[in-house]
Amino acid sequence: MTAADETYGDRLAPEARPLVDALSAAFPDLGGAVTDAAEARRILAAAPSPGTAGEAVGGVVGGAEDRVVPGPAGAPDLPVRIYRPEGADRLDGTDRPDRLDGIDRPEEADRPRPTVVFFHGGGYTLCGLDTHDATARTLCAESGAVVVSVAYRLAPEHRFPAATEDAYAALCWAAGQARAGALGGDPGAVVTAGDSSGGGLAAVAALMARDRGGPAVALQVLIYPVLDAGQDSGSYTSNATGYFLTAAHLRWFWEQYLGPDGEGTHPYASPLGADLAALPPAHIVTAGCDPLCDEAKAYALKLRLAGVPVTQGHHPGMFHGFLGFTRLLEDARAAVADVAEAVASTVSDRKNSGDVGGSTG
Repeated sequence: MTAADETYGDRLAPEARPLVDALSAAFPDLGGAVTDAAEARRILAAAPSPGTAGEAVGGVVGGAEDRVVPGPAGAPDLPVRIYRPEGADRLDGTDRPDRLDGIDRPEEADRPRPTVVFFHGGGYTLCGLDTHDATARTLCAESGAVVVSVAYRLAPEHRFPAATEDAYAALCWAAGQARAGALGGDPGAVVTAGDSSGGGLAAVAALMARDRGGPAVALQVLIYPVLDAGQDSGSYTSNATGYFLTAAHLRWFWEQYLGPDGEGTHPYASPLGADLAALPPAHIVTAGCDPLCDEAKAYALKLRLAGVPVTQGHHPGMFHGFLGFTRLLEDARAAVADVAEAVASTVSDRKNSGDVGGSTG
């Protein structure tokens, strides 16, 4: 038994502990020894790969196309990476015919597909298209969706609301492309999705679309999302240390994103405080050993109380970031399967196919 096991007991699944320890050792001490965002990015760039290789996508080298699309008015264009799903393999690396989740989906190249606008995590400050390439590829391969991964502007160079405006601009562009058939997508199946801070942006993009009269969003997929600058939930205390992402990291991220005079209570900064009526359905993924767990659960409850359909996949023994380890963690494979089914169900001929699997609560 390691010192970590003695301190934290068996809340973390045994197969996850080596990953958590390795990630923690490689991650910068944000808010402690490391306070500069540029230095944090250099440390992450020099860290060894965590072994999250993604699916083969599109039958071409790299499986993706890098482009730039219009940003918000007066702001720079946005780099995006577009993933197309033809010829994807299973998560375990073997050839199909079947899928990871057992769902039989036609593979004709011209069939209607969802369009997923994906926002990467990193506390609004770190990461980008390359760090989340494997996650975007896997989502594309397993859901059969076209995925548009967005490189939004990062803090502290570009503080709130820059990232939210970028997210909305990317959503508008992708929805326009779906309506025109340019991405091969179903115009009625546009999805916002993201992990961590990207999950927060996916929620905010859906809010902005409601508030600004469109575009229509069929689903929001929020993977252990950042939703509340208050940082005062029970899981912030119970999961403050020992599970990779710490409460100290999150304080530093919020400081970078909001700055000294930021509006942390603004609904586009903290969507947990927003009016959630008339929003699209949501699928929310939570990890039991994550400081962000409780705010995501609270968001799910508040959505339901506002009349918004919600499905949840809760993984009690997992940590923040676990979904990226599909080759190593059964919970990650199950979470991806649930997300993929939720996304696939937005296509017009599958929208009444039933609820997504996974635990709720």
